[in-house]
Amino acid sequence: MEVHRWHEEPVEQLNPSIGRQMLHTDRMTVARIHLAAGAVVPRHQHENEQVANVVSGRLRFIVDDDQVVVGVGDSVTIPPNVPHEVEALEGSMVIDVFAPVREDWVRGDDVYLRG
Repeated sequence: MEVHRWHEEPVEQLNPSIGRQMLHTDRMTVARIHLAAGAVVPRHQHENEQVANVVSGRLRFIVDDDQVVVGVGDSVTIPPNVPHEVEALEGSMVIDVFAPVREDWVRGDDVYLRG
């Protein structure tokens, strides 16, 4: 068994508005995403199934052509290969769970976040 303590993990600053902490297992990626108010994760898609769990703040998710505003305690499920984007309506933190592992993040091929 391994124990990971988020408060001890470095935050990778992807751009001035978005920071990320992550861990990978054999079959999934778990990430803690820090979003400043007004931050936008641009429209993108990936082969991974995703569950986004809002820990703090409020966000607008646009998944395919549907739009929803979510807050603390809400979770959004995103099927594989479905275009989506996110806007932080206030400072927010989200725990994202992806299956399988986000190989693009392992390789650093996540240019859409680094703009």
